[in-house]
Amino acid sequence: MANLGMITVVVDNYDEAIEYYTTALGFTLVEDTTMSETKRWVVIAPDPTQGAALLIAEATTPTQQTAIGNQTGGRVGFFLYTDNFDRDYARMAEHNVQFTEQPRNEDFGKVVVFADKYGNLWDFIERR
Repeated sequence: MANLGMITVVVDNYDEAIEYYTTALGFTLVEDTTMSETKRWVVIAPDPTQGAALLIAEATTPTQQTAIGNQTGGRVGFFLYTDNFDRDYARMAEHNVQFTEQPRNEDFGKVVVFADKYGNLWDFIERR
C-alpha cells in the first residue's frame, strides 16, 4: 500500500519558513540540503516518524510567487492533528498564529482554522 510522503508548500524565504513552522507550529526540521546556489531541499514535519511532511520550496518565478499563500484557492488545504488541543493551541497563540475563528466542538472533535505565515488555511484538530 502507498502512503502520502510529502506536500510542497511554496514560500518566499527558506529560513523564515523554517523559523515559522518549527517555532510557531512546533514542527521538526527533518532535512535542509543545499542543491544549488538558489535551491535547497527543505523538509519539515509535525512528527518525522509518521505521516506526511512538508517540502518547503522557495518561489523562483513570478508564477510561483503568485502561489504563495494561495495554494488551494482560499480553501482549507492542510489538516494538522493534535493529541492535546489546548496545549498546542496555547503555544500557537503565544507565537501569534493567526486564527480565523474561535475554537469549536464538532462531532469529529475540537477544531479551529488558522492561516499560516503565508495565508494558507489549515484546520487544527483534536479528534474524538
